[in-house]
Amino acid sequence: MSTTPFPASVYAARLDRASALAADAGLDAIVVGPGPDLQYLVGVDGDTIERLTALVLGPGIAPTVVVPRMELAKVRSTAVGELGLAVSDWVDGDDAHTLVADVITGATRVGVSDALPALHVIPLADGLGLPLELATPVLREGRMIKDADEIAELRRAGTAIDAVHRRVPEWLRAGRTEREVAVDIAEAIVAEGHRTVEFVIVGSGPNGADPHHEVSDRVIEDGDVVVVDIGGAVPSGYNSDSTRTYVVGTPDATAAERIAVLVRAQQAAVDAVRPGVTAEQVDAAARTVLADAGLGDAFLHRTGHGIGVSVHEEPYIAPGNDLVLREGMAFSIEPGIYFAGEWGSRIEDIVVVTSDGCERLNVAPHGLTAV
Repeated sequence: MSTTPFPASVYAARLDRASALAADAGLDAIVVGPGPDLQYLVGVDGDTIERLTALVLGPGIAPTVVVPRMELAKVRSTAVGELGLAVSDWVDGDDAHTLVADVITGATRVGVSDALPALHVIPLADGLGLPLELATPVLREGRMIKDADEIAELRRAGTAIDAVHRRVPEWLRAGRTEREVAVDIAEAIVAEGHRTVEFVIVGSGPNGADPHHEVSDRVIEDGDVVVVDIGGAVPSGYNSDSTRTYVVGTPDATAAERIAVLVRAQQAAVDAVRPGVTAEQVDAAARTVLADAGLGDAFLHRTGHGIGVSVHEEPYIAPGNDLVLREGMAFSIEPGIYFAGEWGSRIEDIVVVTSDGCERLNVAPHGLTAV
């Protein structure tokens, strides 16, 4: 339910910034439910349930947590308790939504975090007598720019997942199923320093042509190209995410040639990252290399996504996104090529924007790795 990897002063600064950003956006208050935003702001980790837990903040509002009494001890073990934030607890039979309304008085514009479900949004709107709006533009602004402590945690996560990729040849071989390989990888993700396993994709042969294939009981065959996309959360809650492409035995010459182009495309996108360029320009750097090689139609998705306390968050490195990159942003660079019924390949690193370029957090070999 809770995790406090940083000093209380870090969370205090995040709360102050969120309130200031809300004021800049013209919002009188923000209601944040369980999810990545709540974890980021006060270290409370958990999922939304039918019992309302919410942080209420905004300009002129003392940050207040509304929480079921049965969860009170857990919440107080986080920055909520360390900072002495106001707490309004409730028991079954109480109307928790009115407790939120009691904190927000005289508000005309109220935002809610995007993880708060309709189960709570609708009663809140009814109780306040206001249409609610998404606070995502405000909340994402704080999370998009990582501070030195966050970058250190992402660096730790990157090193841990690189260690797993270096061990993949121990388990990946003809005659084993994708599922068997995935079990070994999942165990290694934890052994190498992660708290949780968020996902394991082992896509062999034709299954690799599905970008979000997970695992199956398909038996890996000699000559298969295999996509391995893995990630987890380190104890602080910050995530890793890295993809490499392997081949069992000797690769088909055409596949090897195309994957070499993909490696160049991924490098071109990494080289394009720096403050002042847009997300779509980084995407275009990878896309252009593939298109020039006649592989543009095989690239089926965006080039990347932000990462932090959530595996997928802002910024999204995608066509049409004119967001200007700034120092401290962290995101994946992961172009891929996919050939239905045959094979697929993806190469993915996490990068952090620096003052004059970017830091690559994953350094395991990028080329097609034979096992």
